[in-house]
Amino acid sequence: MKKKFWLSLMMVASMIVAAGCGNNGGTATESEGTGGSAGEGSAEKSYRIAISQIVEHPSLDATREGFIAALKDAGIEENKNLSIDYNNAQGDSTNNLSIAQKISGDSKNDLVLGIATPSALALAQQVKEKPLLFAAVTDPLGAKLVSDMDKPGGNITGASDTNPEAIVQLADFIAKHLTDIKTVGLVINEGEPNAVVMAKNAEEALAKHGITLVKAPVTNTSEVKQATDSLVGKVDAFYITLDNSVVSAVDTIIQTANKNQIPFFSSDRDTVEKGAFATVGFKYYDHGYQVGEMAADILKNGTNPGDMKVTVPDKLDLILNLKAAEAQGITVTDEMKAEVKDQDNNIIQ
Repeated sequence: MKKKFWLSLMMVASMIVAAGCGNNGGTATESEGTGGSAGEGSAEKSYRIAISQIVEHPSLDATREGFIAALKDAGIEENKNLSIDYNNAQGDSTNNLSIAQKISGDSKNDLVLGIATPSALALAQQVKEKPLLFAAVTDPLGAKLVSDMDKPGGNITGASDTNPEAIVQLADFIAKHLTDIKTVGLVINEGEPNAVVMAKNAEEALAKHGITLVKAPVTNTSEVKQATDSLVGKVDAFYITLDNSVVSAVDTIIQTANKNQIPFFSSDRDTVEKGAFATVGFKYYDHGYQVGEMAADILKNGTNPGDMKVTVPDKLDLILNLKAAEAQGITVTDEMKAEVKDQDNNIIQ
């Protein structure tokens, strides 16, 4: 009996030890899964991104869409492993600041995006700990978002939406093909730093061809129509920068241009698609996609934003809208079309 009792006891003890070893193995695997390491049964990491956009208009909306698409292509997809806190200031500076403060106070965000200069500036003042990207910013150096385009430092980087060569090429095109244009009217909100920088560049580029830039100032979107109408009879053409207040009301400029057969030049493709005649530019969707790739690199690889170069558009092309040309009394010649590199995509019928 004693021998059988001790044999039974030893068997039970052996089973307990084996079970204990199995539990330790299970705990280790669970821990690895929680940490997000690769392996069977590991939990997928989820992300949260806050976006602040100054106002809704086609270029900024396309920027946001491209940003989200790049993340999706990198395996970070909304409603799967990504949640987005999207905020629109509707062009209001008070709203813009409140949004930045709200985002700064949310510790759950893994990354923050500011679309357009005012939104990026407000976020830069508030968000110091989380990675911060900007898009649709004309002059990151002038706005003092960064002090070095190649190595921004700190927690911020992004992409500028302008290449100074764009307005130079557009001015060359106007001088070469529309020789009757001697004055160009610019509706501008000089409260937007990006608009001021671009206006200065445009004034210098046009002046080299003996063309004068005439400004019609506004302080908000509601004043754009009146300012545009005030230029009729004084100028030979219209031009606008990437001025958020003005682009938001671009339909009124298109109407005035068509009614009075005044050629209308813009600084972005989306405005040409809506009814401006021409620009030298790029797709804002692609611009946003580029910033989305930067975001994916930061989130997935832990890359430091301060070590990432601020990018600028490098695929500039002339973009023409033939219907707008007809409405604005412009005869589009074969020589004009020949200046468009990608004619399948950048000559809009």
